[in-house]
Amino acid sequence: MADGDHDHDHDHDHEGMLEDVELGYHAKRSLAMQELLDEKGLLSKADLQHHVEIRASRTPTDGARIVARAWTDEGFKQRLLQDPRSAVAELGYTLPPESQLGVLEDTADVHHMVVCTLCSCYPSALLGLPPDWYKSLSYRSRAVTDPRGVMREFGLDLSENVEVRVMDSTADLRYLVLPNRPEGTEDMSEDELVKLVTRDSMIGVSSPLTPAPASR
Repeated sequence: MADGDHDHDHDHDHEGMLEDVELGYHAKRSLAMQELLDEKGLLSKADLQHHVEIRASRTPTDGARIVARAWTDEGFKQRLLQDPRSAVAELGYTLPPESQLGVLEDTADVHHMVVCTLCSCYPSALLGLPPDWYKSLSYRSRAVTDPRGVMREFGLDLSENVEVRVMDSTADLRYLVLPNRPEGTEDMSEDELVKLVTRDSMIGVSSPLTPAPASR
């Protein structure tokens, strides 16, 4: 085939390509729901695509900004614990209307760890897509039966005096852990604190990073 045979207009409509693809049950159901929502004027295809793009753009840094603000602003922290949806909206984040967010504050005596034992329910609106290990059957079962063992594999070895509470996320209620602020960060700015908050610490399998020692 000559090189010129490859030249064609890429601006044409690609929707018809789906007609040649054998869709599975869940894909067909999803498309049917999208068409029904569009037909009833509840959610257009453009609006749906917009929401998908926003969700795909989220990363753990978004959740880290919320944690760092809670560490530095006691009033915000209390609002976050009492009304997470309104509090995160203050920072420009919108939670999906179909689910609620629970914020779990760690203390010196209590440590929280999050799992979804049924599938992979996760606060993706704040953390981005869940990691593969979070969705694995191994994590979903061991998080319940041996949470301390799981945390040790992530490098977190808690004292036996610390109570571990494993929280099961659902489609209706997702959880975000508010980890303890690391020691030695009293003089750090909010932007500096953001860099210490990891995705895993907001799931509860590890602690935030510790600040590097000041150079002399």
